[in-house]
Amino acid sequence: MADTAQSIDVEVPDPWSLPLDTFDVSRAEIFQQNKQGAYFRRLREEAPVHYCPESMFGPYWSITRYDDIIAVDSNHLQFSSQKSIVIGDTPDDFDTPMFIAQDPPIHDVQRKAVQPAVAPSQLSDIESLIRQRVCNILDDVPVGERINWVEHVSKELTTQMLATLFDFPFEDRHLLPYWSDVTTTSETVGIAVDMEHRKQELMKCLEYFMRLWQQRASEPRKFDFISLFAHDPKTKDMINNPMELMGNLMLLIVGGNDTTRNSISGGVVHLNNNPAEYAKLKADPSLIPNMVSEIIRYQTPLAHMRRTALEDVDFKGHKIRAGDRVVMWYASGNRDDTVIERADEFLIDRPNARRHLSFGFGIHRCMGNRVAEMQLRILWEEILNRFDHIELVGEPKRVLSNFVLGYEDVPVIVHPK
Repeated sequence: MADTAQSIDVEVPDPWSLPLDTFDVSRAEIFQQNKQGAYFRRLREEAPVHYCPESMFGPYWSITRYDDIIAVDSNHLQFSSQKSIVIGDTPDDFDTPMFIAQDPPIHDVQRKAVQPAVAPSQLSDIESLIRQRVCNILDDVPVGERINWVEHVSKELTTQMLATLFDFPFEDRHLLPYWSDVTTTSETVGIAVDMEHRKQELMKCLEYFMRLWQQRASEPRKFDFISLFAHDPKTKDMINNPMELMGNLMLLIVGGNDTTRNSISGGVVHLNNNPAEYAKLKADPSLIPNMVSEIIRYQTPLAHMRRTALEDVDFKGHKIRAGDRVVMWYASGNRDDTVIERADEFLIDRPNARRHLSFGFGIHRCMGNRVAEMQLRILWEEILNRFDHIELVGEPKRVLSNFVLGYEDVPVIVHPK
């Protein structure tokens, strides 16, 4: 996994005081305490292609500048996704291949099978359903009292959208974010923290989806993920490789859960931390689509993706050896002020706001990016229709992960119009 079991109480030292030759930005507590910015700034300035010889995941290279990340992300001939997409290796006895962790041609075949679920024509068909669900969720939000925005809105909206994309039994939809958290999070109340327990929980996930697969395979093809996989001639036999099936399911669940959920939460946090931008939004709601892109850039819901060098590569004056881990830190590239002007500022009217790395680049670019943007756009349209202000009333509690940049608790009071 790409996280640790340490707690928020672990001291995070000043990055400028550390020797570069042992500099390790993979420690999850750095991200939980929201201190990664200074770590990445030092790397971008002093060692944009940096080798860490020792970490709990083993040695790895950090790629921290925007253009260098694009160069690695778009070069699958030398930098492969197949070993793992996160900094840590998958246990040998629990290998779960997924199409984002594959290279062409397997990647292209599996991605193409489910792409129709998030095609523009399909999204147009479900926009009214998403808006109705957004309205129902917001209408149920208690006003004038302290609530956790993550639980009341972010998680519920994302879960309902995932249930729609999978055509998952609505009464069991809470299982989807649970399985996502089991996959990505170390220390969350009620979530499995040891690998053996994780395996057990994910096997329950697999069993559930295998039942759905058998059901969909016997029915006419529809536009949900399971039906598309089950009916595509090139993926219908995936049911015979349960670990590959589970890998692809978890990719779709985590991808659909974490990016949107944490951008919904992050938007509230960033607008409260930048009141002039919140005022700008209220004065001009037409900024919402651009603001959505800025939220996704500024939050960067997935901090990194990993590649593995397939051969010795000379990269920016460094010799990357075959088999080396190469970690693209999207959270750093999105703050690279040599490419993005005033990159550390949250500006909802930023020009070219979609020019961010949060969805990846090249053949592995997130295929659900338009779904995420649509959910956020509709949500903020309906928030402005209903509420005067969403007030942050405490310090957000962030998850313990170097992969998912997200929140467990965003305490707010919702003020009605």
